[in-house]
Amino acid sequence: MTGRTVSAMPGLELAEQQAWEHFLDAALRLYGTLNRVLSTEHHLTLLDVRLLDILRNSETGAARMGDLAEQLLSLPSRVTRQIRRLEQAGLVQREASPEDGRGVLASITERGRDVVEVAIVTYSEGVRQRFAGPLTRSQLSAMGENCRRISTELKTNGPNGKSARI
Repeated sequence: MTGRTVSAMPGLELAEQQAWEHFLDAALRLYGTLNRVLSTEHHLTLLDVRLLDILRNSETGAARMGDLAEQLLSLPSRVTRQIRRLEQAGLVQREASPEDGRGVLASITERGRDVVEVAIVTYSEGVRQRFAGPLTRSQLSAMGENCRRISTELKTNGPNGKSARI
């Protein structure tokens, strides 16, 4: 590896390690900050707001549990626990799928719609202030494009694909 600086992470150059560590630190801090704000102000986690927003924006106000797990990049068992908690709060309800009696649909309630409409404003303000705020328009555009490329690669090759070695 002539001209390249080896990092403390085997297989990565120093620049790659530093970029990864900066990204991971920023992502975890941003996630934690948004999660705390939403929990404090709305008694919802960031994933709760995302789930409710998915349901709110769906054509029928409902989605299959497995589809929600896919969209949230979560385990089905975790989404089931999340739905159970939101159901106890009166924000969603579960019912058998009319198309497939084995499938379960989660539907947003009117109360859920009201709650997410307020929470999504807090979420958006947090993203604008803490994510977009420190960046110029061109930096934000580059960040979006770079994240899109990474996401596309992960979608294409999957977690066990040829390029994913985790």
